[in-house]
Amino acid sequence: QHFFGFRPQNRAYIHFFRRYERGHHAAEIERFAALVKRGEEEIARIKKPLSRIYELVREDDYPDHEVPEQTDPDLAAELAAFNLPEGFEISLFASDPMIAKPININWDERGRMWVATSSIYPHLQPGPTPSDEIIILEDIDQDGRADKHTVFADGLLVPHSVIPGHGGAFVTQSTDLLFLKDTDGDGRADERRVVLTGFGNADVHHMIHGLRWGPDGDLYFSQSIYINSIIETPWGIRRSNGSCVWRLRPETLRLEMYSQGLTNPWGLAFDRGGQSFATDGAGGGGIAYLFPGSAYATQNYAGRQLSSLNRGKRPKECGLEYLSGRHLPEDWQDTVLTADFRANRVTRYRLRAEGSGYSSEFLGDMITSSHRGFRPVDMKVGPDGAI
Repeated sequence: QHFFGFRPQNRAYIHFFRRYERGHHAAEIERFAALVKRGEEEIARIKKPLSRIYELVREDDYPDHEVPEQTDPDLAAELAAFNLPEGFEISLFASDPMIAKPININWDERGRMWVATSSIYPHLQPGPTPSDEIIILEDIDQDGRADKHTVFADGLLVPHSVIPGHGGAFVTQSTDLLFLKDTDGDGRADERRVVLTGFGNADVHHMIHGLRWGPDGDLYFSQSIYINSIIETPWGIRRSNGSCVWRLRPETLRLEMYSQGLTNPWGLAFDRGGQSFATDGAGGGGIAYLFPGSAYATQNYAGRQLSSLNRGKRPKECGLEYLSGRHLPEDWQDTVLTADFRANRVTRYRLRAEGSGYSSEFLGDMITSSHRGFRPVDMKVGPDGAI
Protein backbone atom coordinates (compact mmCIF):
# COMPACT_ATOMS: atom_id res chain seq x y z
CA GLN A 1 0.00 0.00 0.00
CA HIS A 2 2.93 2.33 0.70
CA PHE A 3 4.32 1.70 -2.76
CA PHE A 4 0.95 2.30 -4.48
CA GLY A 5 0.66 5.63 -2.65
CA PHE A 6 4.33 6.65 -2.88
CA ARG A 7 4.63 6.03 -6.64
CA PRO A 8 1.10 5.97 -8.04
CA GLN A 9 0.23 5.50 -11.66
CA ASN A 10 -1.21 8.54 -13.41
CA ARG A 11 0.93 11.00 -11.44
CA ALA A 12 0.52 13.61 -14.18
CA TYR A 13 -3.15 13.76 -13.21
CA ILE A 14 -2.64 13.28 -9.48
CA HIS A 15 0.28 15.58 -8.64
CA PHE A 16 1.55 17.33 -11.75
CA PHE A 17 0.42 19.54 -14.60
CA ARG A 18 -2.76 17.62 -15.56
CA ARG A 19 -4.12 17.76 -12.03
CA TYR A 20 -6.62 20.43 -13.04
CA GLU A 21 -8.42 17.85 -15.20
CA ARG A 22 -9.04 15.29 -12.44
CA GLY A 23 -7.75 16.86 -9.27
CA HIS A 24 -9.95 14.70 -7.10
CA HIS A 25 -7.54 11.81 -7.67
CA ALA A 26 -5.08 13.55 -5.33
CA ALA A 27 -7.55 13.11 -2.51
CA GLU A 28 -7.71 9.39 -3.25
CA ILE A 29 -3.96 9.05 -2.74
CA GLU A 30 -4.32 10.26 0.84
CA ARG A 31 -6.38 7.14 1.54
CA PHE A 32 -3.37 4.95 0.94
CA ALA A 33 -1.81 6.48 4.06
CA ALA A 34 -4.85 5.36 6.03
CA LEU A 35 -4.46 1.84 4.64
CA VAL A 36 -0.76 1.82 5.51
CA LYS A 37 -1.57 2.96 9.03
CA ARG A 38 -4.19 0.25 9.34
CA GLY A 39 -1.72 -2.39 8.13
CA GLU A 40 0.97 -1.23 10.52
CA GLU A 41 -1.52 -1.34 13.38
CA GLU A 42 -2.44 -4.90 12.43
CA ILE A 43 1.22 -5.91 12.42
CA ALA A 44 1.65 -4.31 15.82
CA ARG A 45 -1.44 -6.09 17.14
CA ILE A 46 -0.08 -9.44 16.01
CA LYS A 47 3.26 -8.72 17.66
CA LYS A 48 1.79 -7.39 20.89
CA PRO A 49 -1.81 -7.00 22.10
CA LEU A 50 -2.81 -3.34 21.91
CA SER A 51 -5.84 -1.36 22.94
CA ARG A 52 -7.84 -0.24 19.93
CA ILE A 53 -8.91 3.32 19.18
CA TYR A 54 -11.52 3.94 16.48
CA GLU A 55 -12.12 7.21 14.70
CA LEU A 56 -14.81 8.02 12.18
CA VAL A 57 -13.37 9.90 9.20
CA ARG A 58 -15.62 11.50 6.64
CA GLU A 59 -14.76 10.75 3.01
CA ASP A 60 -16.06 13.24 0.46
CA ASP A 61 -17.36 11.96 -2.83
CA TYR A 62 -15.58 13.27 -5.93
CA PRO A 63 -17.71 12.40 -8.98
CA ASP A 64 -15.96 12.21 -12.32
CA HIS A 65 -18.11 14.38 -14.59
CA GLU A 66 -16.20 13.49 -17.74
CA VAL A 67 -17.50 9.91 -17.74
CA PRO A 68 -20.84 9.68 -19.61
CA GLU A 69 -23.76 7.91 -18.04
CA GLN A 70 -23.54 4.15 -18.46
CA THR A 71 -25.99 2.57 -20.90
CA ASP A 72 -27.25 -0.98 -20.87
CA PRO A 73 -25.78 -3.15 -23.64
CA ASP A 74 -28.15 -3.66 -26.56
CA LEU A 75 -26.60 -5.79 -29.30
CA ALA A 76 -29.38 -5.19 -31.83
CA ALA A 77 -29.18 -1.42 -31.37
CA GLU A 78 -25.41 -1.40 -31.62
CA LEU A 79 -25.37 -3.52 -34.80
CA ALA A 80 -28.05 -1.32 -36.36
CA ALA A 81 -25.96 1.79 -35.63
CA PHE A 82 -23.03 0.67 -37.82
CA ASN A 83 -22.36 1.98 -41.32
CA LEU A 84 -20.26 -0.51 -43.28
CA PRO A 85 -18.60 -0.64 -46.72
CA GLU A 86 -20.44 -2.50 -49.45
CA GLY A 87 -19.82 -6.24 -49.26
CA PHE A 88 -18.77 -6.25 -45.60
CA GLU A 89 -20.64 -7.41 -42.52
CA ILE A 90 -19.98 -7.09 -38.81
CA SER A 91 -20.75 -9.48 -35.95
CA LEU A 92 -19.97 -9.86 -32.25
CA PHE A 93 -17.02 -12.14 -31.44
CA ALA A 94 -16.93 -11.82 -27.63
CA SER A 95 -18.34 -9.61 -24.89
CA ASP A 96 -19.05 -9.46 -21.15
CA PRO A 97 -18.76 -11.60 -19.12
CA MET A 98 -16.05 -13.31 -21.20
CA ILE A 99 -14.00 -10.11 -21.24
CA ALA A 100 -14.12 -6.77 -19.43
CA LYS A 101 -12.52 -3.56 -20.71
CA PRO A 102 -10.27 -5.00 -23.46
CA ILE A 103 -7.29 -2.83 -24.39
CA ASN A 104 -5.23 -4.92 -26.83
CA ILE A 105 -5.56 -8.13 -28.87
CA ASN A 106 -3.13 -10.46 -30.65
CA TRP A 107 -3.37 -13.93 -32.21
CA ASP A 108 -1.24 -17.03 -31.68
CA GLU A 109 -0.27 -19.85 -34.08
CA ARG A 110 -3.24 -21.95 -32.86
CA GLY A 111 -5.77 -19.37 -33.97
CA ARG A 112 -6.55 -18.15 -30.45
CA MET A 113 -7.12 -14.51 -29.56
CA TRP A 114 -5.17 -13.16 -26.58
CA VAL A 115 -6.78 -10.16 -24.88
CA ALA A 116 -5.27 -7.73 -22.37
CA THR A 117 -8.06 -6.50 -20.10
CA SER A 118 -8.14 -3.99 -17.25
CA SER A 119 -11.00 -3.30 -14.87
CA ILE A 120 -8.61 -1.33 -12.64
CA TYR A 121 -7.84 1.29 -15.33
CA PRO A 122 -6.81 4.06 -14.95
CA HIS A 123 -5.20 3.21 -11.59
CA LEU A 124 -5.55 1.17 -8.45
CA GLN A 125 -8.01 2.56 -5.89
CA PRO A 126 -7.14 2.40 -2.18
CA GLY A 127 -8.22 -0.97 -0.81
CA PRO A 128 -8.36 -3.44 -3.73
CA THR A 129 -5.34 -5.41 -4.94
CA PRO A 130 -4.24 -5.73 -8.61
CA SER A 131 -6.74 -8.03 -10.35
CA ASP A 132 -6.49 -7.43 -14.10
CA GLU A 133 -6.41 -10.40 -16.48
CA ILE A 134 -5.02 -11.82 -19.69
CA ILE A 135 -7.78 -13.78 -21.46
CA ILE A 136 -7.48 -16.38 -24.24
CA LEU A 137 -10.53 -16.66 -26.52
CA GLU A 138 -11.19 -19.61 -28.84
CA ASP A 139 -13.79 -20.21 -31.55
CA ILE A 140 -14.07 -23.98 -31.17
CA ASP A 141 -16.94 -24.62 -33.62
CA GLN A 142 -15.72 -22.08 -36.21
CA ASP A 143 -18.98 -20.13 -36.26
CA GLY A 144 -17.26 -16.76 -35.95
CA ARG A 145 -17.96 -16.31 -32.24
CA ALA A 146 -15.80 -17.15 -29.23
CA ASP A 147 -17.22 -20.06 -27.24
CA LYS A 148 -14.31 -20.73 -24.88
CA HIS A 149 -12.40 -18.35 -22.67
CA THR A 150 -9.45 -19.08 -20.42
CA VAL A 151 -7.98 -16.78 -17.78
CA PHE A 152 -4.31 -17.20 -18.65
CA ALA A 153 -3.13 -14.80 -15.93
CA ASP A 154 -4.67 -12.58 -13.27
CA GLY A 155 -3.47 -10.35 -10.46
CA LEU A 156 -2.03 -7.90 -12.99
CA LEU A 157 -1.88 -4.08 -12.75
CA VAL A 158 -3.22 -2.44 -15.94
CA PRO A 159 -1.68 -4.70 -18.60
CA HIS A 160 -1.69 -2.54 -21.73
CA SER A 161 -0.63 -5.24 -24.17
CA VAL A 162 -0.09 -8.98 -24.59
CA ILE A 163 1.55 -10.98 -27.36
CA PRO A 164 2.23 -14.74 -27.45
CA GLY A 165 5.68 -16.06 -28.29
CA HIS A 166 8.70 -18.02 -27.04
CA GLY A 167 6.42 -20.64 -25.50
CA GLY A 168 4.50 -18.15 -23.39
CA ALA A 169 3.38 -14.54 -23.63
CA PHE A 170 4.96 -11.13 -23.13
CA VAL A 171 2.91 -8.53 -21.24
CA THR A 172 3.46 -4.81 -20.68
CA GLN A 173 2.36 -3.89 -17.18
CA SER A 174 2.95 -0.48 -15.61
CA THR A 175 6.72 -0.25 -15.03
CA ASP A 176 7.47 -3.80 -16.20
CA LEU A 177 7.77 -5.98 -19.27
CA LEU A 178 6.73 -9.46 -18.10
CA PHE A 179 7.02 -12.96 -19.52
CA LEU A 180 4.29 -15.41 -18.50
CA LYS A 181 4.34 -19.15 -19.19
CA ASP A 182 2.11 -22.16 -18.63
CA THR A 183 4.50 -24.97 -17.66
CA ASP A 184 1.98 -27.67 -16.63
CA GLY A 185 -0.47 -27.43 -19.54
CA ASP A 186 -3.56 -26.34 -17.59
CA GLY A 187 -4.00 -23.15 -19.62
CA ARG A 188 -2.95 -20.83 -16.80
CA ALA A 189 0.41 -19.14 -16.40
CA ASP A 190 2.29 -20.56 -13.42
CA GLU A 191 5.59 -18.85 -14.24
CA ARG A 192 5.91 -15.06 -14.10
CA ARG A 193 9.21 -13.33 -14.79
CA VAL A 194 10.09 -9.63 -14.98
CA VAL A 195 12.07 -9.31 -18.21
CA LEU A 196 12.82 -5.59 -17.83
CA THR A 197 11.70 -2.93 -15.37
CA GLY A 198 12.12 0.81 -14.94
CA PHE A 199 9.59 2.06 -17.49
CA GLY A 200 7.68 5.16 -16.42
CA ASN A 201 4.11 5.20 -15.14
CA ALA A 202 3.32 8.90 -14.59
CA ASP A 203 0.43 8.87 -17.08
CA VAL A 204 -1.39 5.58 -17.35
CA HIS A 205 -2.53 5.87 -20.98
CA HIS A 206 1.06 6.62 -22.00
CA MET A 207 2.73 3.59 -20.37
CA ILE A 208 4.47 0.93 -22.49
CA HIS A 209 2.03 -0.72 -24.87
CA GLY A 210 1.42 -2.08 -28.38
CA LEU A 211 3.58 -5.21 -28.45
CA ARG A 212 4.43 -6.33 -32.00
CA TRP A 213 6.76 -8.96 -33.42
CA GLY A 214 8.89 -7.45 -36.17
CA PRO A 215 10.00 -9.23 -39.33
CA ASP A 216 13.50 -9.38 -37.78
CA GLY A 217 12.23 -11.45 -34.83
CA ASP A 218 12.61 -8.55 -32.41
CA LEU A 219 9.83 -7.42 -30.08
CA TYR A 220 8.62 -3.85 -30.60
CA PHE A 221 6.56 -1.72 -28.21
CA SER A 222 5.92 1.97 -27.56
CA GLN A 223 5.63 4.56 -24.81
CA SER A 224 4.07 8.03 -25.00
CA ILE A 225 5.03 11.58 -24.19
CA TYR A 226 4.71 11.86 -20.40
CA ILE A 227 6.70 8.70 -19.67
CA ASN A 228 10.31 8.82 -18.46
CA SER A 229 12.00 5.43 -18.50
CA ILE A 230 15.36 4.37 -17.08
CA ILE A 231 15.95 0.64 -17.67
CA GLU A 232 18.93 -1.42 -16.58
CA THR A 233 19.87 -4.06 -19.16
CA PRO A 234 22.86 -6.40 -19.63
CA TRP A 235 23.94 -3.95 -22.35
CA GLY A 236 23.84 -0.88 -20.12
CA ILE A 237 21.30 1.71 -19.01
CA ARG A 238 18.65 2.70 -21.54
CA ARG A 239 16.75 5.97 -21.15
CA SER A 240 13.85 7.68 -22.88
CA ASN A 241 12.37 10.98 -21.72
CA GLY A 242 9.12 10.97 -23.65
CA SER A 243 7.65 9.13 -26.61
CA CYS A 244 9.52 6.40 -28.43
CA VAL A 245 9.31 2.94 -29.96
CA TRP A 246 11.49 0.31 -28.26
CA ARG A 247 13.06 -2.73 -29.93
CA LEU A 248 14.02 -5.76 -27.82
CA ARG A 249 15.88 -8.94 -28.74
CA PRO A 250 14.36 -11.33 -26.15
CA GLU A 251 17.14 -13.92 -26.36
CA THR A 252 19.85 -11.45 -25.34
CA LEU A 253 17.78 -8.70 -23.60
CA ARG A 254 19.35 -6.11 -25.89
CA LEU A 255 17.01 -3.10 -25.72
CA GLU A 256 17.39 -0.17 -28.09
CA MET A 257 15.36 2.89 -29.01
CA TYR A 258 14.09 2.23 -32.54
CA SER A 259 12.43 5.58 -33.12
CA GLN A 260 11.61 8.59 -30.95
CA GLY A 261 8.99 11.28 -30.90
CA LEU A 262 5.31 11.71 -31.81
CA THR A 263 2.92 12.52 -28.98
CA ASN A 264 0.98 9.33 -28.32
CA PRO A 265 2.29 6.62 -30.67
CA TRP A 266 -0.63 4.26 -30.02
CA GLY A 267 -0.42 2.16 -33.18
CA LEU A 268 2.46 0.26 -34.81
CA ALA A 269 2.41 -1.99 -37.88
CA PHE A 270 4.73 -3.48 -40.51
CA ASP A 271 3.91 -3.82 -44.21
CA ARG A 272 4.73 -6.86 -46.34
CA GLY A 273 8.18 -5.43 -47.08
CA GLY A 274 9.03 -4.99 -43.41
CA GLN A 275 8.66 -1.20 -43.36
CA SER A 276 7.20 0.21 -40.13
CA PHE A 277 4.50 2.80 -39.54
CA ALA A 278 2.86 4.39 -36.51
CA THR A 279 -0.23 6.41 -35.63
CA ASP A 280 -0.33 9.34 -33.24
CA GLY A 281 -3.14 9.60 -30.71
CA ALA A 282 -2.66 13.33 -30.13
CA GLY A 283 -0.46 14.93 -32.76
CA GLY A 284 -3.04 15.09 -35.54
CA GLY A 285 -0.58 13.77 -38.10
CA GLY A 286 -2.22 10.55 -39.24
CA ILE A 287 0.40 7.98 -40.27
CA ALA A 288 4.13 8.31 -39.58
CA TYR A 289 6.83 6.36 -41.42
CA LEU A 290 9.33 4.95 -38.91
CA PHE A 291 12.86 3.63 -39.42
CA PRO A 292 15.87 3.13 -37.12
CA GLY A 293 17.03 6.45 -35.69
CA SER A 294 14.07 8.46 -36.94
CA ALA A 295 12.78 11.32 -34.77
CA TYR A 296 9.52 13.26 -34.81
CA ALA A 297 7.83 16.15 -33.03
CA THR A 298 8.13 16.31 -29.19
CA GLN A 299 11.79 15.20 -29.27
CA ASN A 300 13.42 18.60 -29.58
CA TYR A 301 16.84 17.34 -28.46
CA ALA A 302 17.03 14.94 -31.41
CA GLY A 303 18.45 17.70 -33.61
CA ARG A 304 16.31 17.04 -36.66
CA GLN A 305 12.67 16.01 -36.84
CA LEU A 306 10.55 14.40 -39.52
CA SER A 307 6.89 15.17 -40.14
CA SER A 308 4.03 12.72 -40.08
CA LEU A 309 2.55 11.92 -43.48
CA ASN A 310 -0.87 13.57 -42.94
CA ARG A 311 0.36 16.52 -40.93
CA GLY A 312 -2.30 18.63 -39.23
CA LYS A 313 -5.20 16.85 -40.90
CA ARG A 314 -6.12 13.86 -38.76
CA PRO A 315 -7.54 13.60 -35.22
CA LYS A 316 -6.71 11.19 -32.41
CA GLU A 317 -6.04 7.70 -33.76
CA CYS A 318 -5.31 4.48 -31.92
CA GLY A 319 -4.08 1.09 -33.14
CA LEU A 320 -2.83 0.23 -36.62
CA GLU A 321 -3.16 -2.84 -38.86
CA TYR A 322 -1.81 -3.52 -42.35
CA LEU A 323 -4.27 -5.17 -44.76
CA SER A 324 -3.53 -7.69 -47.48
CA GLY A 325 -4.95 -11.00 -48.69
CA ARG A 326 -6.86 -12.35 -51.67
CA HIS A 327 -10.15 -12.28 -49.77
CA LEU A 328 -10.10 -8.47 -49.69
CA PRO A 329 -11.10 -6.26 -52.65
CA GLU A 330 -8.29 -5.11 -54.91
CA ASP A 331 -8.49 -1.50 -53.79
CA TRP A 332 -8.08 -2.62 -50.16
CA GLN A 333 -4.68 -4.19 -50.75
CA ASP A 334 -1.73 -2.45 -49.09
CA THR A 335 -3.91 -0.16 -47.00
CA VAL A 336 -3.93 0.30 -43.23
CA LEU A 337 -6.68 0.65 -40.64
CA THR A 338 -6.68 2.76 -37.51
CA ALA A 339 -9.31 3.81 -34.96
CA ASP A 340 -10.57 7.31 -34.28
CA PHE A 341 -12.09 6.27 -30.97
CA ARG A 342 -13.50 9.67 -30.03
CA ALA A 343 -15.46 9.88 -33.27
CA ASN A 344 -16.67 6.25 -33.02
CA ARG A 345 -15.11 5.16 -36.29
CA VAL A 346 -12.39 3.10 -37.96
CA THR A 347 -10.54 4.84 -40.79
CA ARG A 348 -8.37 3.69 -43.68
CA TYR A 349 -5.20 4.99 -45.41
CA ARG A 350 -3.23 4.00 -48.49
CA LEU A 351 0.56 4.04 -48.25
CA ARG A 352 2.78 4.52 -51.30
CA ALA A 353 6.57 4.51 -51.63
CA GLU A 354 7.64 8.00 -52.66
CA GLY A 355 11.22 9.20 -52.99
CA SER A 356 13.22 8.11 -49.96
CA GLY A 357 10.07 7.63 -47.89
CA TYR A 358 6.33 7.19 -48.16
CA SER A 359 3.17 9.16 -48.77
CA SER A 360 -0.16 8.53 -47.06
CA GLU A 361 -3.61 9.10 -48.55
CA PHE A 362 -6.65 9.24 -46.29
CA LEU A 363 -9.34 6.97 -47.80
CA GLY A 364 -12.19 7.80 -45.45
CA ASP A 365 -14.10 5.72 -42.98
CA MET A 366 -14.27 1.93 -43.01
CA ILE A 367 -16.77 1.78 -40.13
CA THR A 368 -18.77 4.51 -38.45
CA SER A 369 -21.34 4.18 -35.70
CA SER A 370 -23.95 6.49 -34.25
CA HIS A 371 -23.79 4.52 -30.99
CA ARG A 372 -21.49 6.16 -28.42
CA GLY A 373 -20.60 2.76 -26.99
CA PHE A 374 -18.45 2.01 -30.06
CA ARG A 375 -14.97 3.08 -28.88
CA PRO A 376 -12.47 1.13 -31.04
CA VAL A 377 -8.88 1.01 -29.71
CA ASP A 378 -7.23 -1.94 -31.47
CA MET A 379 -7.71 -4.03 -34.59
CA LYS A 380 -5.96 -7.11 -35.94
CA VAL A 381 -6.57 -9.45 -38.91
CA GLY A 382 -7.39 -12.90 -37.58
CA PRO A 383 -6.29 -16.27 -38.96
CA ASP A 384 -9.68 -16.65 -40.68
CA GLY A 385 -9.15 -13.39 -42.58
CA ALA A 386 -11.69 -11.42 -40.57
CA ILE A 387 -10.68 -8.08 -39.09
